[in-house]
Amino acid sequence: MARNKHPEETVNLILDVAFRLFMEKGYEHTSIQDIIDQLGGLSKGAIYHHFKSKEDILFAVTDRMTAESNQMLAVIRDRTDLSGKEKLKTIFQESINRPVQNDIYTIAPDFHNNPKLLLSLLHETVEEAAPNYILPIIRQGMADGSIQTDYPEQLAELILISANIWMNPMIFNSNEEDSYRKFMVFRQMMQGFGLDVVDQQMLDRFQELASIYQKNK
Repeated sequence: MARNKHPEETVNLILDVAFRLFMEKGYEHTSIQDIIDQLGGLSKGAIYHHFKSKEDILFAVTDRMTAESNQMLAVIRDRTDLSGKEKLKTIFQESINRPVQNDIYTIAPDFHNNPKLLLSLLHETVEEAAPNYILPIIRQGMADGSIQTDYPEQLAELILISANIWMNPMIFNSNEEDSYRKFMVFRQMMQGFGLDVVDQQMLDRFQELASIYQKNK
């Protein structure tokens, strides 16, 4: 049956099955054959027609999961009722509290064995998220007086590299205590820039995500 579907339907079927298996077994413990076995007759060749590797499937699954996040970031960036500083706090609150974060931390791969994934995350952070979402907010904050910096581009990169890479337990295998200490340093760093935009509720949620990751490694 799967062979008769339109290409986009076949891709969605592969991603649906892969996502379910990643959630049940974990990314590292799911093979291409496991995915094939759940596709109702779709051949390995048909899968490789759309995806070059299991990593590529993970990229596509993650892209689908984060598409809503990017839309959320754009909505906050474009709001007219918040200062730049308020937008930063709102982005941190909304990003960390999204229910999909639980799924992301559940299916998380081992970045130490997947340098391609780490490079992709770094590229997305520095080349896409920082300039498209954080930098415009910092520039607005500079204009409205809520953010003070002479180096908006670098500050945007620093904030996201710290939040998405350095604090990411999936990259540094951080437990809840490690995550707590990194969060507190990040909080102090942001306060040093006059940006009191992270709070105890965010810390509690951050430690919860670190715990989810540790349980599903």
